[in-house]
Amino acid sequence: MHDFVIRPPNMSEHKVAAFFATRQMPDDRKVLASYAGIGPQSVYLPIQKHTDIVQIIESDLTPHIADAVVTHRAGLLIGVKTADCVPVLLYDEKRRVVGAVHAGWRSSAQAILTKALAVFTDRFYSNPVDILIAFGPAICSDCYEVGSEVIEGVVKATGPGDYVSKRGSKYHIDLRAANRLQALVFGIPAAKIWMSAECTCCRPEKYYSYRYAKGTTGRLYSMIAQKQ
Repeated sequence: MHDFVIRPPNMSEHKVAAFFATRQMPDDRKVLASYAGIGPQSVYLPIQKHTDIVQIIESDLTPHIADAVVTHRAGLLIGVKTADCVPVLLYDEKRRVVGAVHAGWRSSAQAILTKALAVFTDRFYSNPVDILIAFGPAICSDCYEVGSEVIEGVVKATGPGDYVSKRGSKYHIDLRAANRLQALVFGIPAAKIWMSAECTCCRPEKYYSYRYAKGTTGRLYSMIAQKQ
């Protein structure tokens, strides 16, 4: 099988299939499912609208508007699609719960990762120290020049941090670092967090990037499933 994916090393020794796809991954659910070792009928992707909605999947696989998905079902591959925004995969190794989060700046400003983690703890009784988190390829701060409304929104949700920089009159933000800080504040141990160092905008030959393309482009899949 062609190597179209990046597998987060902090999840590699657990009973979970987790990966971040590159742009070489065919836009085909059968291929996605094959990387997780499950059937193509057991794949779920939400309708993403840059919200703070966290969807819990029990049995209904009808697509709904959400930018985070959480499930305790084994053998169900869930995921999100991105093209510069931050993809986040979650796994509670003890409670056997998985999650996928699409953290663009609007969702980050609404603390979507924190809200997804709250579903783990409130609905499935997870302990934050048991949750593994992987951040996939996303736009880096050098490439991500933003307006003051972005900075204000993310800082309000996250608190101050070195994920914000100002170069002359221009603001830049590292959304991965902002979401990592949200996870740390929630109680996730730093040792349980893995972060890709690759930038989608710096590597257009490997990843789709909305900012590099200056508009319409493809999407990258970030997927996770508990093994049966």
